[in-house]
Amino acid sequence: MSRPSTEPTRARLAFLPGLIGAIVLMAALALIGGSWYVWVLFAVAILALIMCVFAVQAKSYWWLAGLIPIAIVFNPVWPLPIGDVWLRLLHLAGAIVFIAAGVSIKVPVEAAKQGPAGRYDGTRAKGGSSGGTASRSKGQGHGGRQSQSGRRGQGGGRSRGSGRR
Repeated sequence: MSRPSTEPTRARLAFLPGLIGAIVLMAALALIGGSWYVWVLFAVAILALIMCVFAVQAKSYWWLAGLIPIAIVFNPVWPLPIGDVWLRLLHLAGAIVFIAAGVSIKVPVEAAKQGPAGRYDGTRAKGGSSGGTASRSKGQGHGGRQSQSGRRGQGGGRSRGSGRR
């Protein structure tokens, strides 16, 4: 009989913010100097700080050396005066850091929280069904009403909602 692992499983929670950050940085190469560029600064700085939180949770502190400078350089509150060529190079370097950090940062998660919203671990939620996909025994339905053929909403009986409008 095997014992359950006490070591928490790991999930790549920083992958999506890293991918979005890299896409924003690459797309923003066309927006440098424009009026929409301030929104790029907000998005990149916020995504870099989100990834910093994930790096600390994963105890991957070395990624802070690349993510904190991205948050500082693309800071919309106190923008740094950087030349156009250097700014384009920083966009490329930032996209590489975002992708690399997103792929390698693995945050430990509890086994009960695996999957979207922790629902796909094979156990039923306490206190009822888990979203209406659970099978029901014959004779039970919403409110206990059935049609004449024994199946709800099909057959010769009049189903709910088929009356006058």
